[in-house]
Amino acid sequence: MSDRVTTHGPVSPARATAFAVLLRVFEDGAWADRALVGEAGRRGLDPRDRGLATQLAFGTVQRVDTLDHLITVLAGREPAKLEAPVRAALRLGLYQVAFLSRIPDHAAVTESVELAKEHSPRGAGLVNAVLRRATREARDRVAALPETTPAQAALKFSHPEWIAELWFAELGPEAARALMAAGNRPPEPVLRANTLKITAEALAAELPVASRRAHGLPEALVLEAPFDAHGSPLHAQGLYMPQSRAAQAVARVLDPQPGERVLDLCAAPGGKTTHLAALMGGEGAVVAVEHDATRADHLRRTAARLGAETVEVRHADAAELDEPEAYDRVLVDPPCSDLGTLALRPDARWRKQPGDPARLAALQSAILRAGAAALAPGGTLVYSTCTISPLENEGVVTAFLAANAGFVAEPATPSDLAVWEHPSVPCFLQTLPHRDDTDGFFVARVRKAG
Repeated sequence: MSDRVTTHGPVSPARATAFAVLLRVFEDGAWADRALVGEAGRRGLDPRDRGLATQLAFGTVQRVDTLDHLITVLAGREPAKLEAPVRAALRLGLYQVAFLSRIPDHAAVTESVELAKEHSPRGAGLVNAVLRRATREARDRVAALPETTPAQAALKFSHPEWIAELWFAELGPEAARALMAAGNRPPEPVLRANTLKITAEALAAELPVASRRAHGLPEALVLEAPFDAHGSPLHAQGLYMPQSRAAQAVARVLDPQPGERVLDLCAAPGGKTTHLAALMGGEGAVVAVEHDATRADHLRRTAARLGAETVEVRHADAAELDEPEAYDRVLVDPPCSDLGTLALRPDARWRKQPGDPARLAALQSAILRAGAAALAPGGTLVYSTCTISPLENEGVVTAFLAANAGFVAEPATPSDLAVWEHPSVPCFLQTLPHRDDTDGFFVARVRKAG
């Protein structure tokens, strides 16, 4: 559908791009990040316009439930009954009017009307009327939305109701609301200095933006200004990997040593794999298993770019691994519901299903058993997910420990990251975006009897 979006003139390239992304996501089922790359590239956006297009498109996708509620109230009709371009123009304009304070209302209204006028002339009048009313009412209407129950909070913070129910039950109402609010904010921008090629100090000096060091994570640099991490020549040189602080903690909990044999199951896209190789100083072997052939090829290219020569990528099913007691350390990083990275993946929340945690827990358990069988006596295994779901996290690990007397849990949290201890099982680690300003990760460390 996006090939019909050719707006010129009064509509900025950033808004035209965001509008096209919305059509592709909601009408064609495209992933928001991939659609943005394609649309921004087609228009040749400069970094500033690309940044605005990202904010507009991703923010609108995240907030779509709340925006559709506003459309229903202000337009007096269901969004599903509107033409697709009208619906997209209303969502885009309402997001700016209701949630962004630095964009003038007149720009949001005028350009949204122009987008509707070009792609659905008969609907432009409705867009104009609704958005002008929204400039007077939208913010107050959002602020007045109740948030006492999971259903109410789900609407106000634009999350599926089942996720709200899960977090209300697990964390309590206050923390659940804060967690949902965090899912609508841009994720913290962090780079991991690739110490196979450069120190964190030297990388900080090379970056065109200011950064600060992260407590307890020697390779982490938290950026203090916008930066095109994937488009920089420094990225092409393999000097860093964009990777959240929580994700960087995983390899440090495993604590691989130079010369060891380390197994990484479900390894793509390779941030943790290459971190393991760097922590080992390029000595030893990291065997990275990935079931998806395309992702395995991408992982090989990532390892080559970062100079991680000790990484061997295998295209195989992690759950069917058969290498008894062959590794000193094992990282099990299985597929999960990704509920800890909703801020990073704007449309992920709308693609998840209530049955995902239970379905994935069965797969995770199978992969954990395979990883445990590959661990040598006295070896260490780390189980990690990027979700906030007890069934997939402590549920999987405690069930495994109960069924395998030869394994014992060890404290997963390094002393300088003690703030990340699991809220109910201190032996484990659980980062929470609203509390820790990073992705939501679960990490457990277990040792096999010698």
